[in-house]
Amino acid sequence: MSDSTPAMEARERSRAPNAGRTKAAASGSRALDRAIARGRAALLALQKDDGHWCFELEADCTIPAEYILMMHFMDEIDVDLEKRIARFLRAKQVLDGHGGWPLYHGGALDVSCTVKCYYALKLVGDNADAPHMRRARDAVLALGGAARSNVFTKIMLAQFRQIPWHGIPFMPAEIMLLPKWFPFHLDKVSYWSRTVMVPLFILMSRRTEAKNPRGIGIRELFTVDPSEERGYLPARGTLSRIFLAADKMGRAVEPFVARVLRERSIRRAEQWLLPRLNGEDGLGGIFPAMVNAYEALAELGYPPDHPARVTCRKALQKLLVQRPDGSVYCQPCVSPIWDTGWAALALLRSGPRGNTDAVAQKAVDRALEWLAPLQETELKGDWAIHAPKVPPGGWAFQYRNAYYPDLDDTAMVAAVFHVAAADRYPDRVQRAADWLVGMQSSNGAFGAFDVDNDYLYLNKIPFADHGALCDPPTEDVSGRALIIFGLLGRPGDREAVRRCIEYLKASQQPDGSWWGRWGTNYIYGTWSVLSGLAYTDEDMQQPWIRRAVDWLCSKQNADGGWGEGNDSYADPRLAGELDGNSTGYATAWAVLGLMAAGCVRSPAVERGIAWLVAHQDGDGIWQDETFTAPGFPRVFYLKYHGYSVYFPLWALVRYRRLTARSTASGGRGRG
Repeated sequence: MSDSTPAMEARERSRAPNAGRTKAAASGSRALDRAIARGRAALLALQKDDGHWCFELEADCTIPAEYILMMHFMDEIDVDLEKRIARFLRAKQVLDGHGGWPLYHGGALDVSCTVKCYYALKLVGDNADAPHMRRARDAVLALGGAARSNVFTKIMLAQFRQIPWHGIPFMPAEIMLLPKWFPFHLDKVSYWSRTVMVPLFILMSRRTEAKNPRGIGIRELFTVDPSEERGYLPARGTLSRIFLAADKMGRAVEPFVARVLRERSIRRAEQWLLPRLNGEDGLGGIFPAMVNAYEALAELGYPPDHPARVTCRKALQKLLVQRPDGSVYCQPCVSPIWDTGWAALALLRSGPRGNTDAVAQKAVDRALEWLAPLQETELKGDWAIHAPKVPPGGWAFQYRNAYYPDLDDTAMVAAVFHVAAADRYPDRVQRAADWLVGMQSSNGAFGAFDVDNDYLYLNKIPFADHGALCDPPTEDVSGRALIIFGLLGRPGDREAVRRCIEYLKASQQPDGSWWGRWGTNYIYGTWSVLSGLAYTDEDMQQPWIRRAVDWLCSKQNADGGWGEGNDSYADPRLAGELDGNSTGYATAWAVLGLMAAGCVRSPAVERGIAWLVAHQDGDGIWQDETFTAPGFPRVFYLKYHGYSVYFPLWALVRYRRLTARSTASGGRGRG
């Protein structure tokens, strides 16, 4: 945060030597001021009229391909729109490499993504013998064909009659009727799994098939007869074999399930679905759930002009983004609360003299006024199933998502409110902190949306080949929670803080870093934890904390910056590395983490700041093409376009403020 505790500031001052104002330092200071002024102007220019920020949130090409597939599933084809999405897909194909589509920029070919993109382009009208289609087809066949796709892709293939329904895992609507004690229950999976699965239960139980008005198929992507496709991954371990046997048993008894029981199950799914549709912000605020809900409503007989279907369609359309070249892609969701909180934070103390001047104050005030009423203080969402006595008080990630507030967003937004306007919003901050304390998991850590959502054995069921059915507590969200607890300093939170720190000690990697669940990857996780620890009473000179500092310093590139790729999720040996390349957001995270640990005047920080100053574009932004975060590690990744705008600016502002303080105080010590 841009504010700090007295203990934290004392540590920073004690370790920052006063080197004097040499000519070189003065020149560097002027360059720093100019970089901050440019970055601040760019950020201010992007603020919406009502006070918030919302940057593009891009995923891999699976999402825009699925938008085309949805239009053909429903026979609601917008010819102009599908052509513009197709233009986007073609531009993202890696023709100079593997020939298909990856999960992130520079990544390896992904079979499932490539199958969906190929099918979408063929539906639009691309000839299967066109050079780019042949390249994609050859790439898929070389890896075993469309039969090697993931479960969600196979469900789509069954709906489009490309493989039989017995080729996908058994997920009937009767799951809605299972008792809470049963090993698999809706309350035991993550919010994103619930919202995706419930409408999918309806579609899979009814064997709903795509309209596919042009009758397009992709049999040429299979190396075996699709009718023989069984769709199961090889069972690994006893638990996987048990679940696979249960899957086959369920399929065997399905013909004997009474029709009345099946329809009762489907109606239970419908009753669960309707109150959670979330208006024009969509079910769960995420594209896959919205698509399934839209198709399920049609299957249930809701006519096209029914308010529920109309609203659901609008929610999907609001995710579309038109690019400058006229092409269109679809976002997986939107991130306005997340973006607005970080943007407001970056503007604090960004004035010409290192203060929050009138221009920045006005922008921050407008942001807070926009954020304040979006705090959920009435509805107890699904999270309350495991925390029934906790009063609501969280913020969502999207514009609105009342059933599913986000602990990470809540901790960050509450901290910004406290730092920027503690006297104006005390009740909101306290309520948010109370909700966060009530959402602490039994191991002392914090998940993203639920308490103790760590039934990880469920990732062994055949349906969960993506390995992300649950929402276990993580290091990065736990670090963010420590910030607001430390800022408030409430005596009642001390036990929660102690338990959280014990978790962080136990979860630290052997090399000193922390894994990053919601940002790429170990640099993000290590920054998040160090930032949180700095606001507690922990001595930042303890060996376990200095190991994290040493790890960050060891990962600095020769050019002074930092970078990390998403390959580190599959291969931890690549932690903190991006083939020697640096990015603005990763450099900002590393610098912020080091400064939180008191290394304000260290050579590593000064070289990192110099990199940020030197690599800012003329428009005040740090441009790069890398994907910045996982949606699900190993299977789904995201590019937050705002990360290259507000994180580097915040790092520069923070550095200027801390170095100015240390120079004025004449502090001496080791950085």
